Amino acid sequence: MPRIAIIGAAHPHVDYVLDELERADRADYELVGVQDADRAIAAHHAARFGVPAFDSAADLLALGVDIAVIAGVYGNRAGDVVAALHAGAHVLADKPLCTSLEQLDRIEKAAAEAGRTVNLLLEKRGYPETLAALAVVRSGELGDIVGISSSGPHKLKQGERPGWFFERESYGGILADLAVHDLDAALLFAPAIEGTVSGAVSAPLDGAEGFARFGTATLTTSTTVVSAEVSWLTPRASEVHGDYRLRLIGTRGTAELFWARGRVEVTTDERPLRVLELPPARRPAEEALDAFAEGRTPDVGTIASVLATRLALLAQASADQGGAVLAWARAAD
Repeated sequence: MPRIAIIGAAHPHVDYVLDELERADRADYELVGVQDADRAIAAHHAARFGVPAFDSAADLLALGVDIAVIAGVYGNRAGDVVAALHAGAHVLADKPLCTSLEQLDRIEKAAAEAGRTVNLLLEKRGYPETLAALAVVRSGELGDIVGISSSGPHKLKQGERPGWFFERESYGGILADLAVHDLDAALLFAPAIEGTVSGAVSAPLDGAEGFARFGTATLTTSTTVVSAEVSWLTPRASEVHGDYRLRLIGTRGTAELFWARGRVEVTTDERPLRVLELPPARRPAEEALDAFAEGRTPDVGTIASVLATRLALLAQASADQGGAVLAWARAAD
């Protein structure tokens, strides 16, 4: 039975894994402990499962861990990921994986040296709308995908978020944080191995130097142009946290994904607008934990996790450099 540990639990996305472990049909893991720099956070989650809370990640990893779940303060995640890999554990991480390109290089190197995988929780891959649209794209009905545009607004909820969230060193930037999902989704619909990326940000938050509330990442490949807009500007009165959307433009048709509305619309040269029937969702941590229990690599392994993170970090670096166009390439298999 694989032994799993929580290393950092500062972000609520840790519940993607904890909720999965609590399921009646998920008896294939042993949770051995929860660690966070904030003892109260660690104790809260540990009590839910009757396991020890730890102040030190090293002490928890020393117990022998097969999978380390990383969901702490963004700026601390790289150190936790590298430590877990060196301790012989695979990593299942919330996004962002880290907050700088230098940290990402260290993670990639540590994963290769340890022979372990780094697996990012990219939950939009498992949304019913994504799965339905992906089937249409792979059928060829839309032709070649030449343009992708997405919108990822979020509610800021400033008074509910901890102080570290608004500090650049610990947060990393809006594009590093939010753009990763849609840039990854874009390459899912229109695979590519190299191209360029640029970024821009605006709407700084008063009193939080370096915290932008709006940003756009532009990704180009040999076949496709991608524009991914993200923000912390969902109106407070909105009925949804984020009205997430993605539009696929093909040479023979278009598809529009309304992730927050549970709807996908497709129009092609041969058929008028139709609304797709949606398959069941995949829970955010479901496939990864299934894979680890079965002794295989999750669908989102090291290469995909590193690439999605690199694209978002490059977009953030571009924004910091006034919109410089930066090259990117996927690591070899």
